[in-house]
Amino acid sequence: MDDDDLPRRQGGSLAALTREPLDPLSVDELDDRIAALEAEIARVKAHKAAATSHKAVAEALFRKG
Repeated sequence: MDDDDLPRRQGGSLAALTREPLDPLSVDELDDRIAALEAEIARVKAHKAAATSHKAVAEALFRKG
């Protein structure tokens, strides 16, 4: 079964993250949070690029047949 076929979780850690108050965080903690979020964005973009590439290869393979 493909991961795309699995039901999506409602809410999850992203929703919880967006609800966290930022006021208690120091500037250094905010910088750390930004760095972690930027790293996660890069990881997601890399995964998306790999998935898109994999899909394009699969579609090209099946078009030839």
